[in-house]
Amino acid sequence: MAKASEVILALKPVTFRYKKELDAKGIPQFGLVAEQVEKVNPDLVARDDQGKPYTVRYEAVNAMLLNEFLKEHRKVEEQEATIIRLQKGMERVIARLEEQAAQIQKVSAQLATGRVRVAAATGLEVSRPSPHEVANNP
Repeated sequence: MAKASEVILALKPVTFRYKKELDAKGIPQFGLVAEQVEKVNPDLVARDDQGKPYTVRYEAVNAMLLNEFLKEHRKVEEQEATIIRLQKGMERVIARLEEQAAQIQKVSAQLATGRVRVAAATGLEVSRPSPHEVANNP
């Protein structure tokens, strides 16, 4: 069943009606055309006495479909586990960012308070740069 995915994806379901002598009501049927299935995978058809494709071996197709379903189901479970892991990681990152934002606010407030104290103690405005004199020697 190593290449079951390729085979399953290559099959083309059709809608058809049986001949009137087989189904007088002509109810639409769903299935596969044996000749087309033979081109995809000859092991999936049963043959008549002359070796021509007669019918599709639906039991084999069903087993392949189940195998593919189970593989996809495992992938979905793995993806769900990955999503949960990523969500938890994101929650930790957000919590850390919130902590850092609070720390930044605290430090900013402390700096502002420190500036006020320095200004009060020195009589200088801390927020403005002090003037500089430049000597021009000719």
